[in-house]
Amino acid sequence: MPGSSLARRLFVLIALWSALSLASAGFVLITAYRSSVEAAFDERLAVHLKTLIGALAAQADGAGTFRQPENPGEARFELPLSGWYWVVRRVSDDGIAAISRSLVGEVLRLPGDLGATAGRDHILRAYSEGPDRQHLRILERIVDFDGRERFRIAVAGNAGDLEADISRFSWRTAFLLGLVGLGLVVATLVLVRIALAPLERMRRALWRIRSGRSERLEGRFAAEIDPLAQELNALIEANREATERARTHVGNLAHALKTPLSVIVNEARASDQPMALRVVEQAELIQSHLAHHLDRARMVAQRRTIGVVTEVEPVVERLIRAMRRIHEDKNPEITLALDSGLRFRGEREDLEEALGNLLDNACKWCATRVAVSVRALPPDGADDRRHLLARVDDDGPGLDPDQRAAVLARGHRLDEKVPGSGLGLSIVAELAALYGGSLVLAAAPEGGLRCDLRLPAL
Repeated sequence: MPGSSLARRLFVLIALWSALSLASAGFVLITAYRSSVEAAFDERLAVHLKTLIGALAAQADGAGTFRQPENPGEARFELPLSGWYWVVRRVSDDGIAAISRSLVGEVLRLPGDLGATAGRDHILRAYSEGPDRQHLRILERIVDFDGRERFRIAVAGNAGDLEADISRFSWRTAFLLGLVGLGLVVATLVLVRIALAPLERMRRALWRIRSGRSERLEGRFAAEIDPLAQELNALIEANREATERARTHVGNLAHALKTPLSVIVNEARASDQPMALRVVEQAELIQSHLAHHLDRARMVAQRRTIGVVTEVEPVVERLIRAMRRIHEDKNPEITLALDSGLRFRGEREDLEEALGNLLDNACKWCATRVAVSVRALPPDGADDRRHLLARVDDDGPGLDPDQRAAVLARGHRLDEKVPGSGLGLSIVAELAALYGGSLVLAAAPEGGLRCDLRLPAL
């Protein structure tokens, strides 16, 4: 259970509880049925026992011998090894006084021989093995007919019929409870989905915020999660206010510092003294550092904005038109391959700055051609979020591996003759990192520089 799924946890707990409850109910039902069937079987044997005792009492002669009584209510007492038997033994010597024809001379182990104790009705009950390994239920009672001799009278019935009846009931009960369990599983799945539906609605509402379709959680939520929705809305609003404050502070700082620096540079340039030249050099360096850190602060503030989405196609096409005008003296051939429907999960200004820097750099250094492509990337397995890859190739002189690492350093320039501050590629790399993406430099197929910019997409 990655992340411990609530739905799976609820389903497993309910399924386990249902299985335990059904198993317990099945055990109780089968036990109760066994007791009921066994009591009915014992009652039937008790009737035969009373009938046999009555028949024997009618012919008792005081000598401890009996004539063969008539059939005591069950024809199977007359069939050899039928599983239904009766026997009369003398207590004094355990000798046989009378025996049913069905026993054909076989010997039965009576409940008294097995250590059974008499109940309130003075009858001993037990299971025993009979002839041909038959499973028998035997009832025994000690009777005194004439006051001089006591007899052990027992009646046995085939318990196989009893066990077969209980077995049939057990299988039917298991089948019916299995059907009930299957119905409970299906009902549990439906109930879990219904119960967790408000969470799915909240997930969709959050997705609408993240995709820029909404600015706050909207809709009715269950009473248990409505406070959570309110807190999330408050958090989104606080984030938006903090972002606006950061942007305001960045703008104020830029205005507060740039104007005095411009005055210092202009005043210093009016003098030819070495000190003035030194001031101009250091002031311009301060301006460069200031621009870099202000841009980075602005990017961080914008990165914290929730739910900002930018269509990629219009931004790229507008940048290409601008590059053709800016570099019209060079007139580079710019080609574009773009997946339709791509959306960048971030600010439009950030996308324009990142791609604009890459395109401007490529147009400056290319010989005649610049190739631009933007496509969606499949999830890489470790991260299931979507990304896009913006690739810019040129056919210029290119860079060796050491130079590629150097140009990503802030303010580093390989050629002072080409206008620029040397901050473009470093800003793009930092901006991509702030969005969880990357900038990778490599050799282009035509010999120039390849820039691969990876950014989050929606």
